[in-house]
Amino acid sequence: MRVETKRIHLRPVIASDAADLFKIYGDPATNIFNPAGPYPDIYHAKTVLDRWIDHWENNGFGNWAISLLADPEIIIGFGGLSILSYADITINNLGYRFAAETWGKGLATEFSVCAVRYGFDEIKLTEISAVVRGDHLASQKVLEKTGLKYIREIHDVKDEPPSQLYSFTLSEWLSRSM
Repeated sequence: MRVETKRIHLRPVIASDAADLFKIYGDPATNIFNPAGPYPDIYHAKTVLDRWIDHWENNGFGNWAISLLADPEIIIGFGGLSILSYADITINNLGYRFAAETWGKGLATEFSVCAVRYGFDEIKLTEISAVVRGDHLASQKVLEKTGLKYIREIHDVKDEPPSQLYSFTLSEWLSRSM
């Protein structure tokens, strides 16, 4: 399932994306707000990628490799919708991470709007949520521009301060889209 916006191209992740996944998720700059830190090695990236591919096979949606339309062979990020469970809830999680050199260009917002539209219009989710660290103001702004609203704190990482749960319902989407 390939998806395009004005500037970006999305395609489901594949096994050969491991090096690009490690390059982006292993970069300390992209992990400033991630208490788990960068991926330690390519093997960890392969394990995560296998899990993402299984999610696509089992659920019919998941994470995409993100590239610019102008250069579709160069992956600049990863993101998508996935089912995640935390201590007391299960959510349809909107997540993304872009290579540091692409920051500040509105690509995360463009991606997030596209992913939400896809989630509600194509796969008929009833709610889409996101979990963001309390000090990650840029991602909070992206979520708010996309239509998600702060709901509450959520304890998602043991022995770390809580994150913030944002959410957007199908009914909110439909009332906004009309």
